[in-house]
Amino acid sequence: MILDCVVLEGNPSDSELTEMMLDRQNVVYGSYPLKAAFDGGFSSQENLKKAMAKEGLKDVCFSKGRGLRVKDMCRSNWVYKQLRNFRAGIESGISWLKRSLGLDRCLWKGFESFKSYVWASIVSANLLTMARHQLA
Repeated sequence: MILDCVVLEGNPSDSELTEMMLDRQNVVYGSYPLKAAFDGGFSSQENLKKAMAKEGLKDVCFSKGRGLRVKDMCRSNWVYKQLRNFRAGIESGISWLKRSLGLDRCLWKGFESFKSYVWASIVSANLLTMARHQLA
């Protein structure tokens, strides 16, 4: 299930969003996550320092290290591999949204329409996930 989504105007680079995403988790869920997995675009020494400074956050995994050592990001190689595999699972979910629910291309005009399109796809995905779970 997709529990949160932020649709940003423009196309900011991933490396600018790391701290904002962690802070959003704190606002939405009342605490920072214990572990966080990010795509390679988020990877930087500065983002690692900012992330590790968050209260309660123990492990941070960037799928492409870009010069970062695993022991600086995570407590062990095993934790790093688990977080990297978790991130790969998230990417497969995004791929499913693109292939099955048409999230690969939006023909609706304007930013507000684009946000509506994204949220409609997310609600559809969640309803489909709940229905499949109910049938199982």
